[in-house]
Amino acid sequence: MYRRSFISGLFATGLLPTLPTKPGTRLSQAARDQVGVTTGYDPHYIRIPYPGGDVPRSTGVCADVVVRAGRDGLGLDLQKLVHEDMLRDFAAYPHTWGMTHPDSNIDHRRVLNLEAFWRRTGCELWHSSGAAAGNAFPSPLAPGDILTWRLNARFPHIGIVVADSLLSTRVVHNWGNGAEESSLYIFSPHRAIGHYRWPNA
Repeated sequence: MYRRSFISGLFATGLLPTLPTKPGTRLSQAARDQVGVTTGYDPHYIRIPYPGGDVPRSTGVCADVVVRAGRDGLGLDLQKLVHEDMLRDFAAYPHTWGMTHPDSNIDHRRVLNLEAFWRRTGCELWHSSGAAAGNAFPSPLAPGDILTWRLNARFPHIGIVVADSLLSTRVVHNWGNGAEESSLYIFSPHRAIGHYRWPNA
């Protein structure tokens, strides 16, 4: 008891270095920190600065949860990373929206583009080849892992695993009410698509 308090005190005073946390832990904590901050949902096209651009933190779409967690937890800017990769090979990305060139205002805020980016950068751990149930991602999942779905088998959605245990896997996401933490079980009616671990260790 006293030994533990003494060591904790040394860390607190800076006499011992703090141990580095895993990227996944930092990513999941940065996702959790958005709960109660991002309280709305707004899918409209908005012009934002580049790099480091963002819409107001009080709102956003599901992909903004991941973009913000990457910046806050890892110091990595998906806006810049996706844009640069699309400049290298625009044809490798979906053309669902009729785009003829990359657009740094919106590309990183689209789930289909993020799936393509992580596939191209070796971060994809699993991808559905059929109509897998929404909580049917192969184990193991780990904090910081990124999951994608098709809600009602149509609408792309994304979230970050923040806890995984025998009792419950928890995910932070935004599907209309702002950033919220939910059980993976609530995605059961929806189609599981991809499992990513970013950055690729």
